[in-house]
Amino acid sequence: MLGRWVIHPVRGLGRWSGAVIRPPLARGLRAQLVLVFLLVSALSALTAAALTFRQGRTAIVERVQADALQELRAHLTARTPDLPADPAEADLRTLALQLDRAAGTRGWRTALSYRGGPLITAGAPAPPLPAQLRTQAATATTALAQRFHHARTPWLAVALPVVATARPHSPPPLTVFASFSLASQQQDVDTLAAAARSGALPVALASIVLALLAARRLLRPVRQLRTAAERMAGGSLDTRVNVTGDDELADLGRTFNTMAATLQADAAALRAMEARARRFAADVSHELRTPLAAMAAVTEVLDADAASGRLAPLTAEALHLVSDETRKLTRLVEDLIEVSRFDAGAAVLNLDEVDLGEFIAKTLALRHWRDRVRADVPPGLRVRLDPRRVDVILANLVGNALGHGGAAVSVLIQVRAGFEQITIAVSDDGPGIPADLLPHVFDRFTKADAARTRTDGSGLGLAIATENARLHGGTLTAANAPHGGAILTLTLPRDPLPS
Repeated sequence: MLGRWVIHPVRGLGRWSGAVIRPPLARGLRAQLVLVFLLVSALSALTAAALTFRQGRTAIVERVQADALQELRAHLTARTPDLPADPAEADLRTLALQLDRAAGTRGWRTALSYRGGPLITAGAPAPPLPAQLRTQAATATTALAQRFHHARTPWLAVALPVVATARPHSPPPLTVFASFSLASQQQDVDTLAAAARSGALPVALASIVLALLAARRLLRPVRQLRTAAERMAGGSLDTRVNVTGDDELADLGRTFNTMAATLQADAAALRAMEARARRFAADVSHELRTPLAAMAAVTEVLDADAASGRLAPLTAEALHLVSDETRKLTRLVEDLIEVSRFDAGAAVLNLDEVDLGEFIAKTLALRHWRDRVRADVPPGLRVRLDPRRVDVILANLVGNALGHGGAAVSVLIQVRAGFEQITIAVSDDGPGIPADLLPHVFDRFTKADAARTRTDGSGLGLAIATENARLHGGTLTAANAPHGGAILTLTLPRDPLPS
């Protein structure tokens, strides 16, 4: 109760808005862990900073608003007792002037409205009051407050209804408006925001360090598993990882060790089976060699008798069949013995310097192939090689071309000499090698026609040729020519190292 007039308490409100941060995509588990840890830490820091800033800003504005209303109320309490019950415009202007002079450092500008009439001021310049505040103050019975901007500066406007004591239940006839700048408070808010931002930066940096440490600890078992897997891929099947703890990564490590142990046991069993098979083949081949030699000697004598006509025709035909099969079996046994030498690592090179042109001519002449095979060899080309083993290689390559190319096939041997190696290409104009057989043409017991159960070859010729080429430090490859036919290419170093 202020003499004839009553001043009611204040009411105010405020709002906030936010933004969404979209993290960029990261590659790699380490980067993803660091990024997630950083985002969680940054989001927590930003949330805490935003809440602190909001509460601080609200506290600053509410304190300024409460202080301003308290001061305005105090000045009105001191001056309204002298205000007439039905004041004239001059009385209201005088009251506005008194309130402006009492503003002090706050520097508010007041305006009075009596019974909804026009605003009456003391003439001091002030920004226009918000229309919403004036509309609400026309029927309000409590104090109102509203923040607004003028010339890019925040301002606060308050409306304080004053009720005549003679008519306490009637609508307030007099409303006092006061507006003042919040520039100094805005500086305090900006300082608070800067402090919040600067506080979030150390948190983000600390979170990066913690994320790196956490990622390093979490990914250490993963790196160990990767290293162990690489070692196993390189052939070290006895590789194991050290397992500690009972988490998911520890379970993965135990599973890896179980898998490695199983693979090692299976590999050992396979190696043992392979060794037994090789030893069996070598032993059988050596055991068969002696009786086969005797059988071959006997069949040669009988062949001579058959050729002289001293045997009956049916007997001579049966003898020729036995002789042919004996020779095939002898070749198969010799091939198996040769393969067993390669498997045992007992094959060695006996190098000699030869004229390659003369050497190829002798190989063809020995097998009566000179009329069917044309050789293109640079004259005077001398190389160091093992004559017996290279003779086996050429014999298998040319024999394969003649045997599978057809009766009318022609074979060409082309030799190209480089600075460090020589290339011998054996090509034919036959049907070529089937596409499904081409990747396996040098495998053991591989034959061009799987449907033919009986062939002159053992299926070991090209495999033996490959081993002899590898023993020289060379390679043997197979391909089909664009115009048709197969091309088998032997590449040897000019001067192989002795084994």
